[in-house]
Amino acid sequence: MLRILFLNIFVFFSLTSSAQQLEVYFDFDKHTLNAQAMRELNAWAGKNQHVEVSKIYGYCDWKGSSSYNDTLSLKRVDEVYNFLRNSGIKVLADYEMIGFGKDFEQEKDQWANRKVVVHYSDKPRTAITTIDSTSLGGKIKRSKNGDKIKLENINFFNMSARVVPQSQPVLYELLCAMQENPSLKIEIQGHICCQTEGDNDLTYLSTQRAKIIYNYLVRKKIDRKRLSYKGYGNTQPIYPIPEKNEEERDANRRVEILIVEN
Repeated sequence: MLRILFLNIFVFFSLTSSAQQLEVYFDFDKHTLNAQAMRELNAWAGKNQHVEVSKIYGYCDWKGSSSYNDTLSLKRVDEVYNFLRNSGIKVLADYEMIGFGKDFEQEKDQWANRKVVVHYSDKPRTAITTIDSTSLGGKIKRSKNGDKIKLENINFFNMSARVVPQSQPVLYELLCAMQENPSLKIEIQGHICCQTEGDNDLTYLSTQRAKIIYNYLVRKKIDRKRLSYKGYGNTQPIYPIPEKNEEERDANRRVEILIVEN
């Protein structure tokens, strides 16, 4: 009976310190909250209107491909994020969102891996009112039509269009910039380094990498009319190919946004 209860959805509260965790467990291959979860979460939200959420992490069990589970874990994060916002819980603008998929140390019991972990605190941080001009949002605010801005720290698994989990905060920062600047229109541009052969393959890979960011923004309700994407392969290197060192290869291997309208 206890196992069945866990396999539905279970919410756990850690109350031992100001830095606390809320764990939400999901049914197999599901990202939506069922009625029991909604009751549990509503009860928690009613008692925790004063907290601030700083991190939301999503996880999956081992079944299915890495790509599928990466997407499923982010959908679970989105589901919990939307619930928190709709319930009046404060989620910090720079909160850390990561979808680990199945790429973490799995528990023996698979139900325990189908979860979202919310990190929150009883002690609100001091509000920051200064706009950081070196941040992506700051750069976009100062940009003009035709400018290109590199998305720093956007990294992909080797020879794939899968964004590594550590790059999720950069995607969220871009999303915030799109939300805060409703007239902003961009082209997402993918670039590859190094190789001089197989141009068609390189163009395809760079296009897919740009498209994955495009899809992320569309999934977050950014109007498609404000977005486009294109892959340039290795045709627009910052440094001549072949590069002299890893620093030059890193500079050529990039994703940029072209400011179409601001």
